[in-house]
Amino acid sequence: MAEVGLGDAGGSAPKPLDMDVIIPYSSDVLCENNGQRMWWAFLASSMVTFFGGLFIILLWRTLKYLWTVCCHCKAKHKDAHRISHPAGEGGAKSGVEKEAEAAASEVGWMTSVKDWAGVMISAQTLTGRVLVVLVFALSIGALVIYFIDSSDPIESCQIFSEDLTLQIDMAFNIFFLLYFGLRFIAANDKLWFWLEVNSVVDFFTVPPVFVSVYLNRSWLGLRFLRALRLIQFSEILQFLNILKTSNSIKLVNLCSIFISTWLTAAGFIHLVENSGDPWENFQNSQLLSYWECVYLLMVTMSTVGYGDVCAKTTLGRLFMVFFILGGLAMFASYVPEIIELIGNRKKYGGSYSAVNGRKHIVVCGHITLESVSNFLKDFLHKDRDDVNVEIVFLHNISPNLELEALFKRHFTQVEFYQGSVLNPHDLARVKIESADACLILANKYCADPDAEDASNIMRVISIKNYHPKIRIITQMLQYHNKAHLLNIPSWNWKEGDDAICLAELKLGFIAQSCLAQGLSTMLANLFSMRSYIKIEEDTWQKYYLEGVANEMYTEYLSSAFVGLSFPAVCELCYVKLKLLLIAIEYKSDQRESSTLINPGNHVKMQEGTLGFFIASDAKEVKRALYYCKACHDDITDPKRIKKCGCKRSETSALYCPVNLSDDVLKNVFFIFEEEQQSALSPKKKQRNGGMRNSPNCSPKMIRHDPLLIPGHDQMETMDDNVKKYDSTGMFHWCPSKDIEKVILTRSEAAMTVLSGHVVVCIFGDVKSALVGLRNLVMPLRASNFHYHELKPIVFVGSLEYLKREWETLHNFPKISILPGTPLSRADLRAVNINLCDMCVILSANQNNIDDASLQDKECILASLNIKSMLFDDSIGVLQANSQGFTPPGMDRSSPENSPVHGLVRQASITTGANIPIITELVNDSNVQFLDQDDDDDPDTELYLTQPFACGTAFAVSVLDSLMSATYFNDNILTLIRTLVTGGATPELEGLLAEENALRGGYSTPQTLANRDRCRVAQLALNDGPFADLGDGGCYGDLFCKALKTYNMLCFGIYRLRDAHLGAPSQCTKRYVITNPPYEFELVPTDLIFCLMQFDHNAGQCQTSLSHSSHSSSKKSSSAHSIPASNRQSRSKSRDPRDRQNATRMNRRAQEKTWFTDDPENAFPRNIQIKPLNPHAANQANQYKSMSNVIPPIREVEDEC
Repeated sequence: MAEVGLGDAGGSAPKPLDMDVIIPYSSDVLCENNGQRMWWAFLASSMVTFFGGLFIILLWRTLKYLWTVCCHCKAKHKDAHRISHPAGEGGAKSGVEKEAEAAASEVGWMTSVKDWAGVMISAQTLTGRVLVVLVFALSIGALVIYFIDSSDPIESCQIFSEDLTLQIDMAFNIFFLLYFGLRFIAANDKLWFWLEVNSVVDFFTVPPVFVSVYLNRSWLGLRFLRALRLIQFSEILQFLNILKTSNSIKLVNLCSIFISTWLTAAGFIHLVENSGDPWENFQNSQLLSYWECVYLLMVTMSTVGYGDVCAKTTLGRLFMVFFILGGLAMFASYVPEIIELIGNRKKYGGSYSAVNGRKHIVVCGHITLESVSNFLKDFLHKDRDDVNVEIVFLHNISPNLELEALFKRHFTQVEFYQGSVLNPHDLARVKIESADACLILANKYCADPDAEDASNIMRVISIKNYHPKIRIITQMLQYHNKAHLLNIPSWNWKEGDDAICLAELKLGFIAQSCLAQGLSTMLANLFSMRSYIKIEEDTWQKYYLEGVANEMYTEYLSSAFVGLSFPAVCELCYVKLKLLLIAIEYKSDQRESSTLINPGNHVKMQEGTLGFFIASDAKEVKRALYYCKACHDDITDPKRIKKCGCKRSETSALYCPVNLSDDVLKNVFFIFEEEQQSALSPKKKQRNGGMRNSPNCSPKMIRHDPLLIPGHDQMETMDDNVKKYDSTGMFHWCPSKDIEKVILTRSEAAMTVLSGHVVVCIFGDVKSALVGLRNLVMPLRASNFHYHELKPIVFVGSLEYLKREWETLHNFPKISILPGTPLSRADLRAVNINLCDMCVILSANQNNIDDASLQDKECILASLNIKSMLFDDSIGVLQANSQGFTPPGMDRSSPENSPVHGLVRQASITTGANIPIITELVNDSNVQFLDQDDDDDPDTELYLTQPFACGTAFAVSVLDSLMSATYFNDNILTLIRTLVTGGATPELEGLLAEENALRGGYSTPQTLANRDRCRVAQLALNDGPFADLGDGGCYGDLFCKALKTYNMLCFGIYRLRDAHLGAPSQCTKRYVITNPPYEFELVPTDLIFCLMQFDHNAGQCQTSLSHSSHSSSKKSSSAHSIPASNRQSRSKSRDPRDRQNATRMNRRAQEKTWFTDDPENAFPRNIQIKPLNPHAANQANQYKSMSNVIPPIREVEDEC
């Protein structure tokens, strides 16, 4: 020490001793060993543990190998001894055998312990998973403690009892030691286990902690190796079922390996740079924090190398040389792959979080910009009041930019998730089990409709398999595919499951337009949400758009209506509440509900009856629920009808017991009606609308139910054993016919008198998808028409295509086929298209063309072709008018008393533009090509165009609104199917699913009762009992008069386009006005849409005439068609009386029976024309004698 002092005095620093090391010193900790470093003790503990254990394992394996070799030699010697001494086999066991059995039992004990340890450290059991997760969590905790201690010197003096982090680290490492023991016991290969990464981590982290406690000294050392535990992060997440997809597992693997390598390398640089090189006596150290080392490693791996931080020790630089090789390779391969995986992750791959108090629906299937925009526009319409429903879209393809923008505009109510309903994981993501419903959209423009339906059926199966109770509303393209839904066990239409068949409804709408032109437009507007567009000018668009604003709503009727008949309630709602009630939901004693459309006087309102209303918004319909006779009887403004606080009156005495059956209930209703009206004065009777006051109907014949008069239909049925209707009684039926029997050649069709018929122009070939013509024919063959009222149907198209459709059509009467093409004018003239009641243009080839603007080319060309045709204005003796619809009790033979007619046309049609046509379109924008005289913009919505407003065009896109309408009220779909399909029921669908054809049935009172349902007709105002209202009368007066007198419910007007001008116009186009107000002024040319009752008496005289004609037709010669030349020449010399009689005779010509059902009595194509009076009969006989040179056509057959 003296030398040191002299050195100081001499001005030179003393040279430190070789073994002296200067270390940081803590003033509150007394360090021993004279301040020397003890790092070697920590490192030696790890080395001794690792190499000592490795030596023991190798020594054990060597001894075991030698023991095995020795035992093998003993076994050979023992076998040789047994061979030489075989008699000793049954003796006592030798000592060697006993030792072997003892060893076997000992091995069994070790095996059980090993299995127990294996179960403990595996993730197969809950205990194992908890233990694995706990070890990983403690490893991360030990790493965090290292991060905290890295701010201290590398080696420092610490007392265990006073250092909290050392105590925690000690506890963690004791747990790691126990876990290491379990792993060692469970390991099959001890040597491989000893060299595992996790084992090496334990060797260099656990023993130094115990040395720290012994020396009261801490060395940061190799504790950074705990970062290597991060490599197991993906395994832990898989144990917890957090990672399930391959991409997510791969992403977590790459990230964990990259981060663990990065942090471990940074820990080594931190150790050597803060310690220095041992051979330099630790003099070249530099002070770097751990996070500076992390930064240094990152810029080194990325080859940036700023140089602001660098390694100065030889060990550090040597490590960096090798790390650059491996780190650069890892950085160059891992980072791009990580970025790619992150970039490829689904943007919409999250999970839906349900909101309390708010329902949500799942929409899947065909998700495109068009389908979604149409759906949202109707679903979120403001007229629906408050829609507190969130819409979740699920599709396996991410949305494009336009669709994504649409979702963002509705972000408060719409969410999109990428996935498939066929994947249960994706169904769980959108919370399908808590969804209010699942809606499946179909691709209406697909080339293969059956494949699209199969896809949607598979979606239904997947959803029902995941959650059987979920309500599903799905779109179907083909009617025959609906049968497959019935095979799904959990499919239950009674619980709200519905299938909206687009082909069924589309063709049903078109069929109803054949009965009342323009009805398809009116119904489409009623079931779609349209905003009111106000137009000040007095144009046809003004009145049309006022009607477009009306929609269909349902609401329960107030108790004030209980006991009243349906017409009385209907009149009260229209006059007082400004609401149009068209139907009610009727519940039988089995509590099964059925929808009754304009049921008539025999139905009384019950408590809680649900009504179907036509109104402009949902708030108006609330008046029916709030109406109170005591509070609102004197209110004239319907807007003042609000919910009142008075006590409602109890049900009236006319309320019917609910424990009666349906049949008895109808009888009871009839009896109540008869007793009530007999007790009322005549004035009171007319006020209540209880009597149908027709000129040819006795007041006592108010309402005859077939159940009350079982023998009623015997006059109409020649033979009780003849099957005239299908087994459900909903449709006319005949025995199946071969297609050859209904085929007409062009010459035969030209000689056949065709008038008042329906011409169906169909484009298709042998490869075209079927459109399902049965859905078009069924409404036209509904049983609520009498047989003579059925319009003959003539199909013009490819015979190969119609043969494929014929299997579903061969049980319907009055159907014929003309093989040809709708573009041939000769074929069109042969079927007398100028005399038809409606021409329908369909195409089965529309979806086979990629260009949307060309999808409707065939239908457009056919429509323009017909409109450009010219016809002779002299029709002659067979001049045709449409057969009229006559309300119950009215005599069809007296026009002055008949208020209803069909599509009233001019006496003769000279141009094809006046032929009633309805054209089916696929692409809405193609409607601009149908009418050349309109000024519709190509971007105009379909419902605003003139062809759609006039009822001459129909597109399947208008049916999109039925999805949302059905969700909000499942009764809506029932109502529309009842209106347009002619009476299709779930029972009928089940029958068609079994046989794919209608089954004939014998007429019973129950099946005949099904005929008693209303139908749509058009009421003419130019003559009849309503002619006085046609010239300036009010629509409301007409509504009340028709309802009281004939139980006919009016709901719209079909008006000439230029009627508002007041001046005569040559334009014959009409447009639809839905639910006009009470004071709406009528004009004589108006046609009124109405729901009329079935008339049981209308067919009796016609049937008796038909029967007598039938009995003589097989014996006498039949009437023949008249050549066009004769027809033209005789028309010039016909006096007015002859012309009138001929017109009447032609109206009766529709009563002929078409195309034989009895092949043995058939002759080729004779048609009987039944004369109305002797004069007409004599005139017909003159024509018969003139036409001897004409070959016979076909004889009349039995009515089906």
